[in-house]
Amino acid sequence: MILEMVRANGAVSLRELARVVQTSEVTVRRDVRALEAEGLLDRRHGGAVLPGGFTRESGFPQKSHLATAEKTAIADLAANFVEEGEAIVVGAGTTTQELARRLARVPGLTVVTNSLLVAQALAHANRVEVVMTGGTLRGSNYALVGSGAEQSLQGLRVSRAFLSGSGLTAERGLSTSNMLSASVDRALVQAAAEVVVLADHTKLGTDTMFQTVPTDIITRLVTDDPPPHDDRAHTELQALADQGVQIAVAGAAGASGGDEVPARRQQRALPGPRRGQQVPAAGAGLRTAAVLGDQGAERERARVADLRRR
Repeated sequence: MILEMVRANGAVSLRELARVVQTSEVTVRRDVRALEAEGLLDRRHGGAVLPGGFTRESGFPQKSHLATAEKTAIADLAANFVEEGEAIVVGAGTTTQELARRLARVPGLTVVTNSLLVAQALAHANRVEVVMTGGTLRGSNYALVGSGAEQSLQGLRVSRAFLSGSGLTAERGLSTSNMLSASVDRALVQAAAEVVVLADHTKLGTDTMFQTVPTDIITRLVTDDPPPHDDRAHTELQALADQGVQIAVAGAAGASGGDEVPARRQQRALPGPRRGQQVPAAGAGLRTAAVLGDQGAERERARVADLRRR
């Protein structure tokens, strides 16, 4: 069952494998090690991938069933970084689709996207204007790609770009497995003053073929809290923070599969702005205090210290 899931999807998290085979992550991890020893798959930061180094891209049907609780929590938190009346770009992906569903409630918002799924999620939002790029439809992820999409973004300027991808490392930044998708994502980034990456913990430390956003261009990462035993994901988070990426961690502890995500959310702001980066003015859409809740700065400093000790 485990090998069949990895072959079908390209990459599967241990949490998802445990849910599908109805056993513990400890048991799944042991089975994955045994399959890796036989050369049938590779272990990667809280999951398993096809052997051969770089993961291949999964289609939308497979992606839509992976890490659903984590994606929901990430989308809930990411929506807090969008202000009324803003103009933003939202890239293709299942996590950005979840974000778009929440943006339907933001009045006066303008969303530029190359994703049919994002546009569909906002189609009936009366107070949101949706601007589609041109381009050629890529059926595997319902996204518009190619020179038409890239040319339609020339001269565009928005406040933020919200992007997802196949992998994220501190060394290379965000990456994807498809050249056409990577090229459009780079054009989306060039149109934005800030770049917000949405990536669940299974993508942390995963490197795929085409770089889309270098680490020094990423303003903020919105992710979920990796399992305590996932040392590589925690290490990658710290490495990203050390390079100036602001880390916002959605609290989805205990959530699995399609379960309801708890309302509790938290942000780890690590560390401050990069050298030479301007500090956004108050009301510029970051709303850090609102995300942190009522616990105050003292509790946040404790979280920072805890993350640095890992």
